This record gives sequence, C-alpha cells and structure tokens, in this order.
Amino acid sequence: MHDIDYIRKNPEVFDKAMKNRGVREFPITEILKIDQESRLLTTKLQALNRQRNEITEKIKKLKTAKSPCEQEVALSKDIANEIEAVSSKERKIKCMLLDILSNLPNVATQDVPIGENENFNVELKRYGEKKQLNFTPKSHYELGEKLGLMDFEKAAKIAGSRFAILKGKLAQLGRALVSFMLDMHTNEFGYTEVYHPILAKDEAMYNVGQLPKFSHDSYLTTDELRLIPTSEVVLTNLVADKLVSKNALPIRFAAYSECFRKEAGSAGRDTRGIMRQHQFGKVELVSITNEDQSNNELEFMTNVAEEVLKKLELPYRVMLLCSCDMGFAAEKTYDIEVWLPGQNRYREISSCSNCGAFQARRMNAKTSNGKARKYVHTLNGTALAIGRTIIAIMENYQNSDGSIAVPDALQKYMRCQSI
Repeated sequence: MHDIDYIRKNPEVFDKAMKNRGVREFPITEILKIDQESRLLTTKLQALNRQRNEITEKIKKLKTAKSPCEQEVALSKDIANEIEAVSSKERKIKCMLLDILSNLPNVATQDVPIGENENFNVELKRYGEKKQLNFTPKSHYELGEKLGLMDFEKAAKIAGSRFAILKGKLAQLGRALVSFMLDMHTNEFGYTEVYHPILAKDEAMYNVGQLPKFSHDSYLTTDELRLIPTSEVVLTNLVADKLVSKNALPIRFAAYSECFRKEAGSAGRDTRGIMRQHQFGKVELVSITNEDQSNNELEFMTNVAEEVLKKLELPYRVMLLCSCDMGFAAEKTYDIEVWLPGQNRYREISSCSNCGAFQARRMNAKTSNGKARKYVHTLNGTALAIGRTIIAIMENYQNSDGSIAVPDALQKYMRCQSI
C-alpha cells in the first residue's frame, strides 16, 4: 500500500515510479482528484458534526428552560440526514481510492535497474564451477522416470496436469532437503521455525499484496479461505496490527509448507517435469525489521539462501531484478539461479525481496522507539524451493548410468550415497 500523503506531495515522482514498474495509463490525475474529493467530504462531515453538536446543546438548554424547540429539532434531523448522505459518499470515495492504490505495485529503490523484462536484469556474481560431464546430461524428468521414482501419468489421472508423484528415494530426498534447510536456518542463522496453516483469509492475503491483484492465481475454497501460494502470507501476518519494540528487531522466521498456485499465466511453460507445479514445497524466510536495517537484512537473507547452494555444491548466479521483473510487493529483489545441465541454463531457485513498508502499511504493523512510531519493513526469501532443488541435484549429480549421487551435506539425512 502507498502513502497518499507522499503521492499528494510528489505526484510527478510517483507517476514516474509507477511507469517504471510497468503500470501503463497510470491514473495519477484521477488519484489526486479522488483524494481531493475525499478530503473535502471529510472536512464537510466534520463541520456537520460540529453543527449537530451545537444544535443538540441548544435543544438541551431550550428543553431545560421549557422553551419551544421544534425548529431546532427539525434542523437537527435535517443535519443528521445530511451527515448520513455525506458519510455514505465519503465511504464510497475512500473505497474507490483504496481500490486504485491496492492495485499499484511497490516503488522500486533507486539502485534497481529500470527495464521491461528479464533481459534487463543485472548479473551480480557467479559461484561454483559447472560440472563437466563426459556424457550428454539428461533432464530431471528423464532421470526420474527411468528410475521409476517420478510418475506424471498417474498424478495427472488423479489430480490433472502440473502435478507429480515422487516415490522412494526421491520422496526421501525432498524430506531430507526440508530437514537440512530448516536445521541450517535455525541452528546457524538464528531463524525461529514456524509450523502454520496452509489456508488463509482474504485479509491476510491482502496484507502481503496477494489480493486483490492476484486473486485469479490462488485457489479459493467453498468457505472463502485460500490455499496459500507461499509461507510469506502467514509469516508476515504474524506481526499484523502489532506494535513491535525496536529492541525486538530483527525478527526472523523460517517455515516449510506446501504451496498452491494456479499458474494462470504460464500456459505452455515448463509443462514437463516438476519445474512449475500447482502444488509445491518450499522453505521460506521472512524478516521483520526497521527502515535502517532492511537493506542489510536483504543482503543477510540472500547470503543465507546462497549458503544452502554452497553446502550442496551447486553452481549458481545472483541476479538483481529490473523494475518490471520484480514481484508486486517488492522494492528490490535478488534472484538466485542454479545451473541445470539438463536444460543447459540457469533457472531461478530462490527470490529474496525487500518490501520496505509496503506490506506493513497494509497490515498496520509498526515499531516503536519511545514515542516515535513507524511502519516496520518486511522481507521474504525462498531458501530454497524443494522441487527445484531436487531438479538441481538430479541434473548436477547424475551419473552416466542414470543413477544420482547424493550430495555430502545430505548423506546423514538420506543414509545413502546414491539414488
């Protein structure tokens, strides 16, 4: 959510910021017009309430003096009717303004490159050498099906397209990755592990920017609950409507959950394998901090996600996303892309974002330092997506006979050296 006071004082700056985020035909004039009308109605309502209070006091005095007050009573009723009409109009105008602002993305920070798509993203660094295989690498789904541990046909028969069934040691690999990542985040980096619902109310989805803009991409149950697309929804909402002491910051949460997305805009993309599924698991990190700390916290969070890949000895690169490639609520995002030999390219495996005060303003989450109160800053990052990590291990650790070596870091969880 955006600060209307800031927009009012900096209309041209905000207009440019929205265009940089890809918002075409941005209605800055309409926003200012609606805002002005809203403020005029508020002023009028305040004047009417004062007038009603004055006439009410006058009626009391007249009645005490046993003097006629029919005209004053009639005037009081007229004022009450006008207050109701103005209040109704004010609510409608404020709803119009809220609807417009709720559908506008966060403003990118000044160091974010301006660009229309992923071609404008900036590579910041690479880590690890691509493994030199002396045979033609297979894709993860070829390996999985040949091993008899991935079943797409049965999953499609049971649930439809973009679902998969993993069996045996591949299912065990997924479980091992969850334990490995959560152990690392809690024991080495001080995150608090959270177990949480995978259903959320619309209010919680709205608070983090999933609604109203992305309502088409989430699954809605018959009792008006939504399957979460990410643990970020729940973890960030843990501080909704709270006043958090500055001394308690940063707050760091980590959680594993199943996530659900309709993938409405991905027709024809990654239709084979488990790269893009309607149901998928991931370990998510969320930080609650203040304005002074949030930039450093983004670097910390990204380094944590990188550390997972380093321990798994998977080559990757870090990308700074351009203005139009970031998520709706983000003001700055780093994507970590892992090398996949089967695809001969880097693919996203983690996205770490600083959302600034954007989500906090929606959910009224503030921090205090004495009398001063400011909105907290919220950050989220995937560390890591389980399905995509399985893909990366399968393709990078594959052998010529179709077997897959287990990374050293996972062998104590798997209790085996190969799949």
